[in-house]
Order: sequence, then structure tokens, then C-alpha cells
Amino acid sequence: MVEYIKQLLALEDFRKRFLYTLLMFAIYRLGSHIPLPGIDTTALEDFFKSFQGTIFYLYDIFSGGNLGRMTLFALGVMPYISASIMMQLLTVAVPELQRLAKEEGDYGRYKINQYTRYLTVFVAFVQSLGVSLWLQNQVSPRGFPIVPDSGIVFTLTTVIALVSSTMFLVWVGDRITEKGIGNGMSLLIFAGIVANFPNASIRVLEMLKNGDLSPFAFVGAIIFVIAVIVGIVFMQEAERRIPVQYPRRQIGRQEVAGGSTYLPIKINPAGVIPIIFAQSLLIIPSTVIGFINHPIARLLHDAFNPTTLFYNFLYVLLIVFFTYFYTAVLINPVDVADNLKKGGAFVPGVRPGQDTQKLLETIVNRLAFIGSIFLSVVAIIPIFISLWLKVPFYFGGTTALIVVGVALDTLNKLEAQMIQKKYAGYMRRRVR
Repeated sequence: MVEYIKQLLALEDFRKRFLYTLLMFAIYRLGSHIPLPGIDTTALEDFFKSFQGTIFYLYDIFSGGNLGRMTLFALGVMPYISASIMMQLLTVAVPELQRLAKEEGDYGRYKINQYTRYLTVFVAFVQSLGVSLWLQNQVSPRGFPIVPDSGIVFTLTTVIALVSSTMFLVWVGDRITEKGIGNGMSLLIFAGIVANFPNASIRVLEMLKNGDLSPFAFVGAIIFVIAVIVGIVFMQEAERRIPVQYPRRQIGRQEVAGGSTYLPIKINPAGVIPIIFAQSLLIIPSTVIGFINHPIARLLHDAFNPTTLFYNFLYVLLIVFFTYFYTAVLINPVDVADNLKKGGAFVPGVRPGQDTQKLLETIVNRLAFIGSIFLSVVAIIPIFISLWLKVPFYFGGTTALIVVGVALDTLNKLEAQMIQKKYAGYMRRRVR
């Protein structure tokens, strides 16, 4: 590992990209400590302590704790992520967008990216308006208003600040992607989640020191975290390789030899998206019902507690549904089979066309089933381990998948960059 880091640091281009990424992270963390004007931060802190298990707590994790502190980056890049997911779904449903994505090449990708930016502004506007209006009607458990001077001025200031900050973070993410290391948006979410790990670790160590946490539970939690990371690495890197054969072809007077390759499909094609969708849908009813002061509402609110069997049963059902749904959005067996047929390629022992399509549909459905089981286990097991060991388990399934997935993706891109540099150096020596 040390030798690998030395090889990376020896590359001048990597050093520049690495320092640029650190600079962007520093700007992101700086904005994470600038609160929105007009908010009583002490009352806000007391208020958010009672919101664990709601959609605000989930959103706060992805925003790196910015929502709980109501900083400039309170919305984070989640409006962009939401807009990107919506555009992916619209691209499948709207023929014009589908044509742009498939037939227009770079121009089509540019236009879809532009539409995603416009949609991000709209999503950020709606969310910031909702946050500003909601905050003005809230008080802390001690009776202090979160916004002492509410009104139109606070609403306009908050909306402008949050929308502008969100689009600034989108720009920062683009700059990291272009001039830094890895995917900028993913790295910003990664940085926000990892930034909360030290505080969570300190809380656990204080519990161990005060006797609130037994040494057995502490060691068990560490072993479980390692096991989760190993399992996620294995599943994220595993893929189903479908053999593909290319026949000999005659191009003009030249005969091109055929060859064999493979079509790789991830064991978990949907990634972490099904868990995010499922959590959002389940936590929204709990959050809305929590504002209603009625005995029936309290019973429903308790039923949607993340520790109940009812909640976890619905959680697993939604994860399975969204895994199949999102896998179908990402992988279209009809298009893959047609592209293979147009390129003259075929799967050995399978006829091109409909037979290849049926084979791909069977494989994709099986992989979606395996992926849904994996995601369900990763999402559910941390909850029960936390209850069993009585540990405040911050490193849950969603955060683990995001952190490990982004880290693996970044490492793969760094390795590809190293291979490219070595190959370029080898070619220069051969030319000489």
C-alpha cells in the first residue's frame, strides 16, 4: 500500500489533481460552518436532537450534518442527485430525451446535462422554500423560536442563499470531476458522510469509557463493520461475465480476424439507489405523522419506527421493488441484444436477436434478485446489530455502501490513470 501511494505521488499530474481536490474539499468544509442568517443556532440544535429517525435525520447524513446546523450548504448536492435520478427516469419515458441520449452523442449528453441543471434549480428552490417556511413555525423544546424575526425577508434570504449554495456545490463537483480525482458529486457526498465519523467515534469511545457500552459490544461492533465492508467490496466488484464471440469479417480487401470477449454486468447493478428510495418513502409518513397530535397518529408514528418489524418488512419489500425497477432502467436487454447483432457479435450457443434478448433478461432478473437480497441484508442487519449491542450505529447500510462504493470507484480510476501513464511512457521509449 505504501509503495502504491509512492507511485501515485510520483506522478506530477496526480499531485496536481490531488491538491486541487483538497482545495475544493476545504471550500466545501468552510461553507459547512457558515450558518444561514436569522437563525438561533442554540434553539436549532436543541430542536434537531428530537428528530432522529425522521427524513430530516436521513437528509442530514447526506448533507454532512449541514442541515442540522442550517449552514449555507444545508441542501448539499441532494437536489442535483434527485434531479439526476428524475432525468434518468424521464429519459426512459420521454422519446425525445431517449433520442438525445442514444443518437446525438456528445451534444445529446450536453443537452441532458443542461436540463438536469435546470431541474436542479427547481428542486433546490422548492426544497429551500419549504425549509424556510417550515423553520419559521418551529420552536425548540425549551420554547425558543428557531427564527426570532420571521417574515418575507427571512424567506427570500434563505431561498436565495440555499439555491445559490446548491448550484455552487454543483459547480465544485464539476470542477473536481474535470480537474480533480474521481466523480465530484460522489466525492462531495463521501466527504460529508466521512466528516461525521470522528464525532461518532468519539461518542462511542465516551460510552465505552463511562461504562454505557460493554467491551464485548465494542469489539463486536468493530468486527461487524469490517465484515460489512468486506461484503460490500466483494459484491460491488463482482460481475457476471457473458461470453461474446466476434466472427471473421471482410472490410474492403482486408480480412479482420474474429475474437472472443465478454459482456460484464455487475452483480448489484442498481447500487445504493434502491435503499435511498425506500428510506425516503418510508420516513416521509413518519415525519408527516409526527406533526399531528392525535392518539391514532402516535400509533402510526410508532409503527413506522425503524426498529419495528412492520417498518423493516415494508423496507425490504420496497428495496426489492426498486432494485428490479432501477435495474430495468439501467440495463435494457432489447438494446443490448440489438447492439450485439448490429456489431456481428453473438453469445456462443445462442442465436442473435430474440434468443439473446431472452438470455439477457433471465440473467438480469437473476442478478436483480441477488442484488435485492444483498441490499436488504446490508440495510436491515445494522439496525438489529445496533439494538442487540446497544451501540449508536452511525455506519449504517446506506452510508457504508456510499463510502465504500465511492472509495472503490476512485481507486479504480487512479489505477487506470497509473496504467495509462505507464503505457504512455512505454510508447515514448519504443518511438525513440
